[in-house]
Amino acid sequence: MAFAVTVNRERWRDHQDTVADAVRRSAGAPVVPVIKGNGYGLGQRLLADEAIRLGADTVAVGTVFEVDEVAEYGTYDIIVLEPFDPRDAFATDAWWRLGQQLHAGRVIRTVGSKEALLALAAGHGSVRVLLEAQTSMHRFGFDESGLLRVLADAQVRQAFAMGRVLVEGLALHLPLAQPADEVDPRGADLGTAKVREVVRWAGLWQAETEVWSGHNSPECRIWVSHLEDMELQAISNSLPDVVVRNRVGTRLWIGDRSALHASGTVLAVHPLPGGSHVGYRQRTGPKEGTLVVVSGGTSHGIGLSAPTPAASVRQRVVTAGTGALDAAGRALSPFRWAGKQRWFAEPPHQHVSMLWLPKGCVIPSVGDRMAADVRFTTSRFDAVLGLD
Repeated sequence: MAFAVTVNRERWRDHQDTVADAVRRSAGAPVVPVIKGNGYGLGQRLLADEAIRLGADTVAVGTVFEVDEVAEYGTYDIIVLEPFDPRDAFATDAWWRLGQQLHAGRVIRTVGSKEALLALAAGHGSVRVLLEAQTSMHRFGFDESGLLRVLADAQVRQAFAMGRVLVEGLALHLPLAQPADEVDPRGADLGTAKVREVVRWAGLWQAETEVWSGHNSPECRIWVSHLEDMELQAISNSLPDVVVRNRVGTRLWIGDRSALHASGTVLAVHPLPGGSHVGYRQRTGPKEGTLVVVSGGTSHGIGLSAPTPAASVRQRVVTAGTGALDAAGRALSPFRWAGKQRWFAEPPHQHVSMLWLPKGCVIPSVGDRMAADVRFTTSRFDAVLGLD
């Protein structure tokens, strides 16, 4: 049995190249591929190979626990997006073990608190860091006054001067959506809210780095995410002396969904009379329906979903309708057959799903592939096909 994704190699790589070229033109610097979590359903190792193909000098992972997997396959620098904090005991142990690895010097920590920066400043050796600004996301990072205070701290300044902490720039993790007006590539004044936010932070950072005295001053570089090409262009035009590095994950790897086709193998087909009880919970199905067992269950991400943002009236109506069906014991599966999305017979099992096909529907054979519309960031495939 196999729950697999088939990749149209030429189309997928053409899309990657288009995104990478657009970022380079807009920002004036190479794209920073994000290789985190489940590797967007394709796996971190595979994406690391693709980052090498793109000529990336830097990639980003989600946590310190993902570094070793990605470090093995390239010579690029590796940014860890989740901020380092010595109060996280388990992660601190992982950071200590990482420090014993040969690739430790290629790793760049994100730091978003005074406690973390002071802990590194008091340490031995040399570590590379990005300082995280608290953007309108309000997730991690220094606010403006906090950043200025920590940069003025005598212990921090000494650690910078002695090379114990090497600051590679300022990191800005931006929201996906924000109130915005039309982007004008001639400058930030007519740009979106995200453009204005980046320019404001970059101006503060540029002012700090320009007046820094002593050795090993912080780099006049900002690392951004979730920006459109026109927004990047507006920022670059407004900040000609600041290096802008754009981290891209979803858009780079799964931005062209037509290049990726998820599917499960049909494992069993059971035509059943009306009233038959099936599955763990012995539910009944439609009259004279056909029960189909297909590979793909909860271990693959089937049936798992994130809460909907419900930002529009239509989304709220759909969410309410879906909830009502779930409460009644009916749920649509992500599997499609004969042009329609099919109903679960019961909640998916760990490795397989059981589906109902109604009377009159074309019946699949064992071994057929059944397409699935899945969320790639929560999917785990048994096989990735088409890239050999």
